[in-house]
Amino acid sequence: MKMNFLKLFATAAVIAGTIGGTSIAFAEKSGGILKFYHRGTPPSGSIHEEATSSTVVPYMSVFNNLVMFDQAKPVNSIETIVPDLATSWEWGNDKSKLTFKLRKGVKFHDGKPFTAKDVACTWNLILGKSKAKLRKNPRKSWYKNLASVETNGDYEVTFNLKRRQPAFLMLLASGYSPVYPCHVPPKKMRTKPIGTGPFKFVSLKQNEHVKFKKNDDYWKKGRPLLDGHEWTIIKSRSTRVLGLIAGKFDMSFAGDISIPIYKDLAKQAPHMVCEKHATNVSTNLIVNQFKAPFDNADIRKAMVLTIDRAAFNKILGHNEFIMGGSMLPPPHGVWGMPPEVLKNVAGYHPDVAANRAEAQKIMKKLGYGPDNPLKIKVATRNIAIYRDPAVLLIDHLKEIYIEGELDTVETSNWHAKVARKDYQVGLNLTGIGVDEPDAMFYENYACGSQRNYTGYCKEEMMALFEKQSMMDDGPERLKLVYEIDKKLQEDAARPIIAHNVRYNCFQPFVKGFKTMTNSLYNGWRFEDIYLDK
Repeated sequence: MKMNFLKLFATAAVIAGTIGGTSIAFAEKSGGILKFYHRGTPPSGSIHEEATSSTVVPYMSVFNNLVMFDQAKPVNSIETIVPDLATSWEWGNDKSKLTFKLRKGVKFHDGKPFTAKDVACTWNLILGKSKAKLRKNPRKSWYKNLASVETNGDYEVTFNLKRRQPAFLMLLASGYSPVYPCHVPPKKMRTKPIGTGPFKFVSLKQNEHVKFKKNDDYWKKGRPLLDGHEWTIIKSRSTRVLGLIAGKFDMSFAGDISIPIYKDLAKQAPHMVCEKHATNVSTNLIVNQFKAPFDNADIRKAMVLTIDRAAFNKILGHNEFIMGGSMLPPPHGVWGMPPEVLKNVAGYHPDVAANRAEAQKIMKKLGYGPDNPLKIKVATRNIAIYRDPAVLLIDHLKEIYIEGELDTVETSNWHAKVARKDYQVGLNLTGIGVDEPDAMFYENYACGSQRNYTGYCKEEMMALFEKQSMMDDGPERLKLVYEIDKKLQEDAARPIIAHNVRYNCFQPFVKGFKTMTNSLYNGWRFEDIYLDK
């Protein structure tokens, strides 16, 4: 079922709006520096230690994966996975053993050769089996089912799984799954990362810039086409967008152009090319279940009931946001609940007044009311796409006698803060590295995961996660994923407010770039981009 849907969807145009211009084939050109703006200083250059597009978008080009999603295809799927450092792969043992043949003659940026040892070192680092340790390990839960990585000489490696997991290859294709060099410690990877990719890291200066240059010894002949790419850090969204309009920058930061900003941009720069896309990034409420009174399930239920999703959509999304549970719904994604299923999920009923009346009864029963409100801090990341919905959330919480004070946190500290549960209530944006239930459920809802910011943990749900993970794609797995997602929403595990819709905008002379529609994190290798000017 999934495969048929993806074949159909892949033939459709990207969800794109192009301001002016037509589709014309140009000869590739070499040279030039691609200039971006960035919304803030990346917390580090170590992709395996971060959980933000602030790192993976600029730094993905430093690395290669074993396999990757075709950079020219808008939809990430099992069918769009292509070789990268691996030349081929083969399943064995009923999809519990995955063997890769590796590319020969590849060198890291410091001249040392790439071998199977580097693959084993990378995943042993993630699993916590190596002497070297990651400071943060946000996707360790992706590999909960990985027993070991076995090398067979320098150019073959096998991933041994504890049980069958047909979707394991999807995890390896994400931009979040690069191969690290065995000989470089994690500490150095944070500040001066080394990979095998088309670009080399040059420098980072806090609050000023990040720079990369062409890897002249890249293993893929004729790539990259650019001499480099550079990122100017500008915290003010209006200032950076004005810079794009004025021609100071060639491209916007990934998904930075909101729908209201796009409408203004279209008037001021009608020549600009803008591609509209679902990001697979959701705006959501996170509630720390370890801190009283939020350890009380009734309070969490009341908070879910007061959310007016239609208001969020109208005010922030101009009615173009996508309603859904944790998984992005079709036609943008594959696994999310469609409207006819979603309408039966508690908290999604459109009668907001009735929902809030029920929530007020819950709060009064717990001793709160107009004269005795619950006073809290609502933490959020200090960038506009977080702050704006956080302010709206605070208004919604007032309806059920919760008075929220906005607590903004700098980008470099945000994910670490919520990972250590240092907050009461938060407005968060959750992006998933690949449109796949194994990634979503284990990363954000599994017991013990660093990215399970709310502390939600139920053994019966863990059993369901494993059950769906062992299934081949098809109607039965899809049905079970719906059931799991419904339960997660009704448990207020991480209530989803909306799935965001954004624009990538770039100057018309930028060629060879394709916006991906069901993940914000996988389309930034940059090796095929060129400047036609």
